[in-house]
Amino acid sequence: MSQDTVDSLLDRIAEMGHLSTFEHASFTFAIEGVSRALTHQLVRHRIASYSQQSQRYVSEEAFEYIMPPSIASSPEAAALFNELMGQIREAYTTLNSLVPKEDARYVLPNACETKIVCTFNARSLLNFFSHRCCNRAQWEIRELAYKMLDQVREVAPGLFAHAGPPCEAEGICPEGEMSCGKWKQE
Repeated sequence: MSQDTVDSLLDRIAEMGHLSTFEHASFTFAIEGVSRALTHQLVRHRIASYSQQSQRYVSEEAFEYIMPPSIASSPEAAALFNELMGQIREAYTTLNSLVPKEDARYVLPNACETKIVCTFNARSLLNFFSHRCCNRAQWEIRELAYKMLDQVREVAPGLFAHAGPPCEAEGICPEGEMSCGKWKQE
C-alpha cells in the first residue's frame, strides 16, 4: 500500500472507532531519571507491560532523587528537601545494616530516582496520551508523555496523528468544571 493509502486507512479506522486494530502495533520504552511517584502513576495504565528497577535487590544507599520544579525554584524549599533526602539516606543505610534490604526500603521516598521499561500497544498509548498530555496531569508524567509522543510520532506518524490531550486532538475537554480552560480558547 502507498503511504497515502495507509494514512487514509488509519484515519478511517480511527474515525470509526475500530481501535482494536491498533493493538497489533507495540512500542517499548526504556525510561530512566524519573521518580517512583511517576512510576506509580504510569503503572495505573494497566494494558502495558512493565519491568522496574528493584529496590529489593539494588542498593539505594546513594539513591538519586527527583526534585519537583516548584521546590527547586525556592531556595528555602530546596534546602529543606535536600536536607530531608540526606536524612533518609542515613536512615536507609542504618536500617539496611539492621534488617533485610526489602524492609529497609520502606523509608525510601517517592522522589527516589528509578528506571523502568514499558511496552504499550498503540491503542493503550492513545489512551495514555489523552490522559497524561493534559495540562491537568502531574508535571513529571506529562513531560514523559510528551517525550513518548514525540518518539512514536517519528516512527508511526499515521497511528499518532491525532494523539494528545482531548482538547487538542478532539477540540473537547472531558474534565468538565475541572478543565484547565484551554479547550475554550480554541
